[in-house]
Amino acid sequence: MGGPEKGVAWGGRGGPLLLALEADYRPHVRRDSHDRSSLKRHAAALGVSQGALELYLESEIIDLHIDSYIWHRVFGYDLRKRHGRGLFGGLSYSQVDIPRALEAGLSGATWVITTNPLKDARAREETFHENFAELTSILSGVEAVAVCRTESDYWAARAAGKHAATIGIQGGNALDRSLESVAKVAPHSILRITLVHLSSSSIGCTSSPGRLGKDTGLTAFGKRYVEQLNALGIFVDLAHISKQGFWDAVDVHDRTQPLLVSHTCVSGVHDHWRNLDDAQLAAIADTGGIVGIMLHSEFLGDPLFAGRAESVVRHMEHAMQVAGPDHVAFGSDFDGAIWPPKDLRTCLELPLLVEIMLRRGWPPDHVKKVMGHNFIRAWKELRG
Repeated sequence: MGGPEKGVAWGGRGGPLLLALEADYRPHVRRDSHDRSSLKRHAAALGVSQGALELYLESEIIDLHIDSYIWHRVFGYDLRKRHGRGLFGGLSYSQVDIPRALEAGLSGATWVITTNPLKDARAREETFHENFAELTSILSGVEAVAVCRTESDYWAARAAGKHAATIGIQGGNALDRSLESVAKVAPHSILRITLVHLSSSSIGCTSSPGRLGKDTGLTAFGKRYVEQLNALGIFVDLAHISKQGFWDAVDVHDRTQPLLVSHTCVSGVHDHWRNLDDAQLAAIADTGGIVGIMLHSEFLGDPLFAGRAESVVRHMEHAMQVAGPDHVAFGSDFDGAIWPPKDLRTCLELPLLVEIMLRRGWPPDHVKKVMGHNFIRAWKELRG
């Protein structure tokens, strides 16, 4: 089943729809004139209306999952250099870099360090610290970027007209030698940890059908790992985890903290092993958490070479119907070897999402919530 058609009233969990912006929304941040003129050119080429562009410019545009750093590690992809669409026309990689993120008006993003599972635990930890230092240096070395730890850091960066960058880990086995491995990292310097990635680990089982053996969920160590992340104020990210692992994490998680699924699609639109079902969406919402909708065409249910940005919005709509409009966000997985919709190959096409949202009858406050404010609210709840 797909999402609602244009004009259908929004429902969701937790009572009637609130049409006013939340009190802590702060839309008046500085955007440099060159950003606005560049976005106008992109919008005209995409057929984006003036109204949609203005709403985009008024919104906080936050991406919960950018994987570009992995290509820097593999073949020296320079995050500080403006690239084209690469050898494959925007498929798999070269979908974002810092100059294009700034050009696209991307207000903030989580730039991810992905774990190599083939190394032993000591080597993984050492490699993580090397990668963390390097990625931090790359991001902080760009004048128009501020590396942020808290929601107040975010607003300070935005007031200065800067991109607010955060750092996440994809694969908690980067720091699984002991429970103290995570605590050794500077406080709040890691925004979130995705517990598992494409392979199972000492923490638990992946959702990938390539895993060896049955779904045994979180290990005993994995359950203590979740508790450690809670104690340290680090988002527990349940993207990529198996069904049993998901429910194990929900059971042990501190329910006063919001859970996160940084990048996924939903089975209510397209049934797929990588997508969340309605019960999982509801469970995330019950913690005040956030589900980021991603761009990979296969998970959206589209042909790999012919995906459509409209499908992304349909997945968002279904998630909003089930979880409510306060619990859905955007997590592209740009440069994570994904094949995005043909009309949304790079971050420069992001205004098209807002055009589609408005065309399908979204109220402007829902656009603002999904494109950034929902995540900011959860971030504030996690770290104050």
